[in-house]
Parts: sequence; C-alpha cells; structure tokens
Amino acid sequence: MITLRAVTLQRGGERLLEGVDWSVFAGQKVGVVGANGSGKTSLLALIQGELHCEAGDVQVQPGITIAHVAQESEAHADTALEHVLDGDPELRRIEAAIAAAQGDGITQQDDAHAASSVLGELHERLAAIGGYGARARAAQIMHGLGFSTADLTRSVAQFSGGWRMRLRLAQALMSRSDLLLLDEPTNHLDLDAVLWLEEWLGRYDGVLLLISHDREFLDNTVEHICHIEHRTLKAYKGNYSEFEGQRAAGLQTREAAYAKQQREIAHLQQFVDRFRAKATKARQAQSRLKALERLERIASVQIASPFHFRFREPLHAPQVLLTLDAVDAGYPGLPVLREVDLTLRAGTRVGLLGTNGAGKTTLLKTLSGELAPLAGERREGKGLAVGYFAQHQLEQLRPDDSPLQHLVRLDRRAREQDLRDYLGGFSFGGEAADAPVARFSGGEKARLALALIIWRRPNLLLLDEPTNHLDLDMREALTIALQEFEGAVVLVSHDRHLLRATAEDFLIVTGGGIAPFDGDLEDYRAWLVEQRREPPTPQTGAALPRRQVRRLEAEARNRLSAQRRPIEQRLRTLEEELPRLSADKTRLETLLADPDLYAQSDREKLKSSLLERARINARLQQLEEEWLLLQEQLEALEAER
Repeated sequence: MITLRAVTLQRGGERLLEGVDWSVFAGQKVGVVGANGSGKTSLLALIQGELHCEAGDVQVQPGITIAHVAQESEAHADTALEHVLDGDPELRRIEAAIAAAQGDGITQQDDAHAASSVLGELHERLAAIGGYGARARAAQIMHGLGFSTADLTRSVAQFSGGWRMRLRLAQALMSRSDLLLLDEPTNHLDLDAVLWLEEWLGRYDGVLLLISHDREFLDNTVEHICHIEHRTLKAYKGNYSEFEGQRAAGLQTREAAYAKQQREIAHLQQFVDRFRAKATKARQAQSRLKALERLERIASVQIASPFHFRFREPLHAPQVLLTLDAVDAGYPGLPVLREVDLTLRAGTRVGLLGTNGAGKTTLLKTLSGELAPLAGERREGKGLAVGYFAQHQLEQLRPDDSPLQHLVRLDRRAREQDLRDYLGGFSFGGEAADAPVARFSGGEKARLALALIIWRRPNLLLLDEPTNHLDLDMREALTIALQEFEGAVVLVSHDRHLLRATAEDFLIVTGGGIAPFDGDLEDYRAWLVEQRREPPTPQTGAALPRRQVRRLEAEARNRLSAQRRPIEQRLRTLEEELPRLSADKTRLETLLADPDLYAQSDREKLKSSLLERARINARLQQLEEEWLLLQEQLEALEAER
C-alpha cells in the first residue's frame, strides 16, 4: 500500500532521511518511533503528499482514503456532532446531493420521474456506506473520547483548545479510511479515553501508522515498529516491547547497563519482598515481578538515551507532609470535590484514577496550594517543599530566556559549570543550554519545566500528565528517576507504564469524593466498563439508583450553568461594546489624520478629539483585558466539566 524507494528527505536545511527503503502492506498496524526531531511527523507528511522528498520515490496506492487529524479547528458555530460528521466527506456529498435533488423535484415537476430516480440511487448509496447510522457512530466515538451527551449539540466555538483537539481526533476516526495516520493521539486524552481509543484501533481494519511515546499504548495497538534513527529507517516485526528486546540484543556495550540494571532490580525486588505476603498489595507485587522480567532489555536500551538525571535529595523530610481535613475543593460557587480527607506522608506514592472531569486536576491544584479550599483545612508539614508539574506551567517559561538563565534565577550561588552539567542530563548541552526557550518544541519545554522542578529539591511531587510531549527515552529516564525519588509522589497520567512503575497505591476520584482503589490498572479498566453501565457513588464506587443519578447529574449541570451564565452574559455585552468602540476609534483616527484639522483655528475640536481618542484607547484596553480574564474563567470551568 505504501512504498518508499531510496528516499532522501530534508527539512529546514536538516537531512532527516537518507536513501531509505520501506514498504507497508494492507492490514498492517505500524508504530513509528524515534527521538523527538528524528523525522516521524515529516514521514507522515511525506506519505500524505504534504512534503516532497529530495531524492527517491514515494508511492501510495491510488484511490485509497487517507484519514489524519487536522492541525486546527475553526471556532465556528457548527455543533460538535456535525463537525465530527464532516470527517466522512462522501457522506456529506451524498447528503448535499439528496438535498439538491429534493429541491429539484419540487421546482421541476415535469421531470419528477428523473428526480425520483436520482434520489433513489442516492439513498441506495447512503445505505451502502452506513449513512443512516452515521450520527449514532459519531456520537459513540465522541462518548468514547470523553464528550457528554449535552456536548453533542454545543457549538465548536464553545470548546477549549484541548477539547477541539479531541473533536479533530473524532473527525479522523469518523472517516471510513483505508489508511489512518495518527501523530501522538493520546497527548490530550486522559486514561479513560486512551483505553477506549486502544480498543477502537484494535477493531480498525485499515492500515494504521501511529506515532506515539506511550509504550503500553503501542504494545496493545501495533504489530510492527518503524524506528527512525540517524537518518535511517528500520522495520521490526512485533509490538514495542518486542522491538525493544530486538534492539537491546543488537547493542554491544552491555557492561555500561549492568550497574543501572542492578539498581532497578533491587528497587523493584524490595517492593516485591515487602508486599508479596500482604493481601492488599499482592496484585501490585505481581506487576513488579513482571517489570523485573523486562528490566534487562529496558536497561540495555536506555544506554543510548541522552537523558541521565536523578532527583536531588530533599532538604527536609517531615513525616507528615500535607493534610486535607474535610476539604471542599473547586472554584467559588462550584465545588468539584466535597469532604476530602487525605494525609500525605513521607514515601507516599499515589496514582490518581477517575473518569474525565471527576476532579483529579482540581485535587492536585488544591494539594499544591494553587486553589484554596472552599471549606475545611489544608495543613502543611514543617519543611514542605512542593514540586508541581502541570501543562500550563510550560506557558510560564520566559520565551526570551535560555535554560541556563532559568536555572540561574533559581540558584544564583551555584557554579555555572554545575548548572550546565545538570542541564546536560536533560539533553540541554552546549548551545541548547543558551538557546532561547521560544525556539523549543513542546517536549523540550516539558523537559525544562521538569528540570526546574527537580532542582528545587522537592519532598512532595505533584505530577499532572508529566509525559505529554516527552519521547520514549525521556519517559523512561523519568520513570527510573521517580523510582529512586525519596519523597512523596501524587501522579495523574494516561501513561500506564509510568503509573505501574511509580504508584504503590491508587486513589479513585469519583462522585465528588475520593476513595482508595484496591486493585491494579487492569481492575480499573474493568471498573470503567462497569461505570459505563452504572455511575458510581461518592463513597464506595458502587452503583447508584438511576433516579438518584439523574438528580445528581441535573444538580451538577445546574451548578455549572449557574457559574457560566453571568460570565457568558458579560462576554456577550463586551462583544457588543468592543466593535462600537473600535469603530469610534477608527473614526477619530481618520479625523486626526486629516491635516486640515490642525490648520483650522478650532483648537477646542482638536483638543476634544485627542482627549476622546485617549479615553477610547483606555476603555478598549480595559475591556479587552476583562474579556481575556473571563475567557480564562470559562476555560477553568471547561477543564472541570
């Protein structure tokens, strides 16, 4: 279906592929892996015809339908469901043709028979492509990706950037494609949606080319690996773990991996020995035993990684780090979690589970102190040092400053060479340590944010999807570093490998509260299946009566609506006033640009015009800042929807 012959590809003066031969056949599901910047995304663009190679030949079977995730979604007024249906162009063409034929049938009575014949053929084709069930399929895809029933009729413009990304993914899945190209589809998904997407791709019968840095997602989705490294492309048969084993077998310098391997084995064995006999931990101990079996190949592959870092020893080690006592967490007028009791002690290693919108991020923000409790008490232990990683913190990096400048601000007494050596462990060596952050990719910014957190020597780490944008080597380095971290960890992640290797206990956030989850990630998958049948109770996760579920859902919708209503009303007012002010500003600037105004003796008119322009400019700035603030408030509500 796809053939590359002696292909050389170059972008921006950098050669990504050189003399590459590769073939993909019908029915294959291929994971495309390699370090960030190695050319994975460019390879997909080459196959789509968006890029052209400098030498060689790219052949894609003629007439096939290629689906991919669009880069942008316009903030238009179409409903989310209709937007997803746009992913099937033939469906849309037939629907438009039916509408046109029906119109012709009404206006051209003399040719009713011909119009009827055309309509019959169109409806026959619509049935052949499953068009009558298209809306149900689109709704099913959207539900799987975390959209509620109410979301189906919301306009695309009402969704935040992350949710528009999910809409674009849903649109690609809606396409009846022969070839599906997915570039990091899990980056904006939570664990629930990742598990659903994994199952959906398992049923997909076309050719799949998947770029991902999630090893378990790859293991459960693909049967071939395409590895890009040093401008070459090498194909492997098997999933990611099998590729890792084959690659490890080819590495010659195994001695360098020995010490690292022994440390990791000792760490995991300690957990197994400690908890194997404890009934509540037996299943997690078994997962560590499986990890032990994989360690040899992981350690060997890790030799080639450019990332080598460890968490610095915390300055303080209080026994009780942080306590939430009967805390209501959320936003003013919109509690998300109620009556939360949680004590984090030295050595706590907790993974947070729960369905989309349950409140995991709200809990992390409350633990970090970013959100003040609405009720109850948050108590810090003496010497608490929190390291909080969340995606919005990447935006707080100073674009004009380098990694070295960011680190110097944290510790002005440190020797520059020590800071450079430290940054080198995160692959910011040489010129990269002095380059402005504005040039960095998402993965590079995430690495820098982690480096800054680690340098502060926290004793409590709060990690909200830390692996987004990180490649496999960096994820593995982070996993190993977290295993050796001496402080406490609370983790939200859709990366199951990281969760299994880091968390010793799980808490489930559900029904407006939190509770211990006695099981592993396979049990959680089964729990999710059950929850799709019956929603959970706040206390135990057991099923509630449907009448009570409907009442609770209605109350939640009403609270959210009450919170959104005044913000949306004020936004509408601003959006009416801003164009009027802009028009007044344009009128005044046109007037003030007229030389005749300055030649006239009417100085009062000139003076009043200048004052009016200054007043309008100040008012415009004030209203624009208010508009941005209100939009941020809506984004915060959207995130906890």
